[in-house]
Amino acid sequence: MMDRIVTGLSESSVKVRLAAVRCLHSLSRSVQQLRTSFQDHAVWKPLMKVLQNAPDEILVVASSMLCNLLLEFSPSKEPILESGAVELLCGLTQSENPALRVNGIWALMNMAFQAEQKIKADILRSLSTEQLFRLLSDSDLNVLMKTLGLLRNLLSTRPHIDKIMSTHGKQIMQAVTLILEGEHNIEVKEQTLCILANIADGTTAKDLIMTNDDILQKIKYYMGHSHVKLQLAAMFCISNLIWNEEEGSQERQDKLRDMGIVDILHKLSQSPDSNLCDK
Repeated sequence: MMDRIVTGLSESSVKVRLAAVRCLHSLSRSVQQLRTSFQDHAVWKPLMKVLQNAPDEILVVASSMLCNLLLEFSPSKEPILESGAVELLCGLTQSENPALRVNGIWALMNMAFQAEQKIKADILRSLSTEQLFRLLSDSDLNVLMKTLGLLRNLLSTRPHIDKIMSTHGKQIMQAVTLILEGEHNIEVKEQTLCILANIADGTTAKDLIMTNDDILQKIKYYMGHSHVKLQLAAMFCISNLIWNEEEGSQERQDKLRDMGIVDILHKLSQSPDSNLCDK
């Protein structure tokens, strides 16, 4: 059947193309299929063609399927990257259609997961920091969450964190500040604090937090928040800043102690929440 369905992607009838894309999208939810049929029939090739030029109704489903083909265990990920997917997806993030913006950023988020520095640099260059920050202030909650997910995936592994923060640190810290100050739900703020925790894990990137009193006060504030998820995320930021074996840890510990962080930790160690208490 696979040959017939894949052929359906290039049919002249929009209805047939849409049906073929829907069918493949359903199949792409299976890890086994991604590793077998999708690889044997190189489904990514006709899919990339469909994505170049199709009505929105087809584009939405086709871009959803692309998100699945870009998961780290999918063998199609490499050839898709080599065929210019970054540019295509960055284009989707500028769409008027929120579903296409979500899928564009979601696929980039999957692409950036445990990726090498070159791919991350390509994503940042093609997307541009202006567009990244536009997406961080998008009115669609899904777009915002996926953009935070992309940022979190870009800022993982130390050398990558330090590299990206050395070039984009100022803007990223501004965006983080705005989100933590804004009227956002718990999940959005939790993701944002997790991004800060990743930055705190950098070697040189740490300084961008330690020299920013506003951010330090926000971390302190969220340690005392009424929601456990936010308290835990804030605590990850602190623990990444204070590892004894890292250079400058004593100065960082002294500064945080002067801010009253130790007092908050004493209080939290009495918390009825066992997870919070352990941390």
